[in-house]
Amino acid sequence: MSLPRATDADIALLLEGTFPYVSGGVSSWVNQIIRAFPELRFAIVFIGSRREDYGEMRYVLPDNVVHLETHYLYDFAPASAKIAPRAGDADAFAHSNRMHDGFFEGNDGGDCSAPLAAFRALAPELLPGGKLPLDDFLHSEAAWKIIGDRYRQHCTDPSFVDYFWTVRIMHAPLWTLARIAHDLIPARAYHSVSTGYAGFLGALLHQIRRRPLILSEHGIYTKERKIDLFKSEWIRDNRNVFQRDPTELSYFRQQWIRFFEWMGRFCYDAADPIIALYENNRLRQIADGAPPERTFNVPNGISLKRFAPLRALRAPAPAAPPPVLCLIGRVVPIKDVKTFIRAMRRVVNQMPSAEGWIAGPEDEDPAYAEECHNLTESLGLTAHVRFLGFQKVEELMPKIGLTVLSSISEALPLVILEGYAAGVPTVSTDVGSCRQLVEGLEPEDRALGPSGAIVDIADPQALADAALALLGDAATWHAASAAGIARVERYYTDDLMFGHYRRVYTRALAAPGGD
Repeated sequence: MSLPRATDADIALLLEGTFPYVSGGVSSWVNQIIRAFPELRFAIVFIGSRREDYGEMRYVLPDNVVHLETHYLYDFAPASAKIAPRAGDADAFAHSNRMHDGFFEGNDGGDCSAPLAAFRALAPELLPGGKLPLDDFLHSEAAWKIIGDRYRQHCTDPSFVDYFWTVRIMHAPLWTLARIAHDLIPARAYHSVSTGYAGFLGALLHQIRRRPLILSEHGIYTKERKIDLFKSEWIRDNRNVFQRDPTELSYFRQQWIRFFEWMGRFCYDAADPIIALYENNRLRQIADGAPPERTFNVPNGISLKRFAPLRALRAPAPAAPPPVLCLIGRVVPIKDVKTFIRAMRRVVNQMPSAEGWIAGPEDEDPAYAEECHNLTESLGLTAHVRFLGFQKVEELMPKIGLTVLSSISEALPLVILEGYAAGVPTVSTDVGSCRQLVEGLEPEDRALGPSGAIVDIADPQALADAALALLGDAATWHAASAAGIARVERYYTDDLMFGHYRRVYTRALAAPGGD
């Protein structure tokens, strides 16, 4: 399939591991935003890990996507058979070394302005024709010396080989991003939906093209990467039992965390505005280095026209709700699907007619998905827990009694709002903005009443009991349904969200300067 190509665009969306090749809440939001502004011409830069990790597009591209390019950070070209000796630019590597020293000082609570300035100065040298090309990083004597020196100075892991390859794998994608920045078609503004690699690309584009960078964070990238890194089995810890302090992270995990933290700072330094979905995330952005005056909140919004008609397909009060609990999301560890399955064992014990539906793709982490299937079988739940794969949300809502989120991390989940608009309450873990969505934020919001229940993370008994309390009492369920409808109509519509982003885009597109 040929991808759309253009010579320029109004907005370049910088998307890491999301639309249009990965389904989910962020991808749905991107699709919403593009379609809300048909008068704007969007370019999409999709950044992935390896080409083999992604299939076909999960979304039909809107007509106003005039350009799409895909890049894979870990599809490394094979090395040539013979590598010529390289000295490397001594000044560029010395500058890099001082910058990394500043990073260490900044991580210890020191002033971050100097290493950020050094980062800004060095980043353009990664571009084609710069003083720090990829071949120098990979093969020069200067790079070898600095890697060896820094290993001796800082690394607490006994394996130099693992340190060497960690440094290479960690930093090599930056040159791919620099090449993307160099070659990307002109755009009047850049919009990244995360920090991380997409945020680094956005900051570099802002610096070299002198056009505004908009940052919208749904979840906090560094926080989510920390969760991933804590659980990652591919990160080595070569210390023996006598060297290892169980209260300390391995050096390589710390190294990856610092890397993403500083890429986040680089993005925050360049972006204006910096948008969060809710107040706690905005405060987290500031704690992570975002200038407070550039930050504000724009909650997600959903289409009432799309979901409100689904209410008529449900039995009116006082009818009992369907005894169906539905987890709508990817089958991945961060969604903690296993806690939902374990909760279903207790639900079915007390409500034998109950069913648990898991509606989401299983291809992102096949091993975890298989573990979930095995857990379902081991708990004797194969007749009650159904794995549906990807489903259209509109077709699910009239058939279910509750949306359930058992996640260990969320931002402001669209699925809760979609459920509310369709008249479906929720049971959710206490993550992200979920308590705000269920219980309300300001006094006027809270006066609407609870639109479901909030439980602790990884507590299947509490999850089950909260679901049973709602499904087992029709009056309580209908009250929660009414509260959810009122809350989403008052605070979380797409019209409100689009109004905010129209102002953001208008300001960015009017900014002076250019490619």
